[in-house]
Amino acid sequence: MALAEAEQTPDPSPLLLNLSDTGILRMVLNRPQRRNSLSEAMLAALQEQLDLAAGNRAVRVIVIAGNGPAFSAGHDLKEVTARREDADRGRAYFSELMATCSRVMQTVVRHPKPVIAEVAGIATAAGCQLAASCDLVVAGQSARFSTPGVNIGLFCSTPMVALSRSVSRKHAMEMLLTGEFMSAERALEFGLVNRVVADRDLTETATALAETIASKSTYTLKVGKEAFYKQAEMSLEDAYAYCSDVMVENMLARDAEEGIGAFIDKRTPNWSDD
Repeated sequence: MALAEAEQTPDPSPLLLNLSDTGILRMVLNRPQRRNSLSEAMLAALQEQLDLAAGNRAVRVIVIAGNGPAFSAGHDLKEVTARREDADRGRAYFSELMATCSRVMQTVVRHPKPVIAEVAGIATAAGCQLAASCDLVVAGQSARFSTPGVNIGLFCSTPMVALSRSVSRKHAMEMLLTGEFMSAERALEFGLVNRVVADRDLTETATALAETIASKSTYTLKVGKEAFYKQAEMSLEDAYAYCSDVMVENMLARDAEEGIGAFIDKRTPNWSDD
């Protein structure tokens, strides 16, 4: 059974979308009554819109936010619990759900466009995983992060993948072993968050950051983002060899030629985005 078929009462619009004139695509998780939990419908909507945005030249940067008092509380545990009545106690469903969620998270990391998480309220379990998977995180002072699975007998193993690639091992293990909430300020110290601002300034700050990035060549950003994550998994020697090749190809691109020429001529570059 497909994941979408299993949800009995799908939300009418699990994801709200807005594309600005400057190329900022806002994806707003829209299940405020369920703390924007990542239901099957929500995951499907995220995957669909991320895939569409990848090929849309009008989209330059993506911002993921939450509607209401939470960013995301993670998986919908009521939805999950209902499948324990299956003949296999939910094994096939759980496997499909984890694969679907993992695909969304990997799509965020591998997306050709930069992705910014705009976090207000709680970001827990898979919600924390989503924030950690984004390239940048801007948090309001109300933001709190947690991987609380250990409190209910379910270690946050898949959120651990994103978390352990965003913060140090000791900090990741502290979050995973205690399940305690972490303030936005503490998350900033851990390296999970880039900026912390007053909640009233959150959207404005995230948008300003997105617009700064959107002003760059999308080709250059795509090349750089892909290289960043690939080299991080390599040895030092292999990383330098790989990134040297990337740099050569980037130097031959039209936008690099235009950008260097504009710098020398003291003018604003006119990107062709290739």
